[in-house]
Amino acid sequence: MSQIHHYSIPVQDTKHVAEVLCELFEGTITPFGPYQNSYIVWFGDQYGSGIELYPAGTEMIPDAGDGQANFRHNASASGFTATHAAISIDRSREEILKFASDNGWRALELSRGTFNVIEFWIENRVMIELLTADMARDYLAATKRFVQP
Repeated sequence: MSQIHHYSIPVQDTKHVAEVLCELFEGTITPFGPYQNSYIVWFGDQYGSGIELYPAGTEMIPDAGDGQANFRHNASASGFTATHAAISIDRSREEILKFASDNGWRALELSRGTFNVIEFWIENRVMIELLTADMARDYLAATKRFVQP
């Protein structure tokens, strides 16, 4: 079995986004040590799920030797990214839309064919797809053909 444990996104205000996502996911915030002004929002589930937040413009690059990945800042980065995740959440549509509205962020429910998602635009730059319980049920029904026996 495979499980995604965390993923990383670039944001303008790492602390504010960490606080909003922490409340939205009812999680915990910790600093992310390898790069300045970075945080992880832990969901508190049995998988160690979380979202790492890096300052916009952060690039991760391979080490020249045998060391771990390195970080650098690209001042000309646009702040937009194609990287996104679909995340099930124990919140209602109304709650999710309110979190976005309270922060001036775009959020709307959209069809992906056989299931719906809420496009939740963090800082109106980085999108995550949030799935309420019924959306997740429909998503799983639509994707079950890809499950290996």
